[in-house]
Amino acid sequence: MEIHSDSYKVAALSDQGDAVEIIRQAEAAIAQINGNKPVTLIAYERTEPSSNK
Repeated sequence: MEIHSDSYKVAALSDQGDAVEIIRQAEAAIAQINGNKPVTLIAYERTEPSSNK
């Protein structure tokens, strides 16, 4: 799968165990609601300043 965006990039969370665990818990909760169909959440971070400030 390829996702392209000029404003966001995939967030590097390898050193942020708490964030990764929260995402795993959210994936499990969504899968349970969705009839135990597995889901994958992708974390993005903004690469340029938001114009909504």
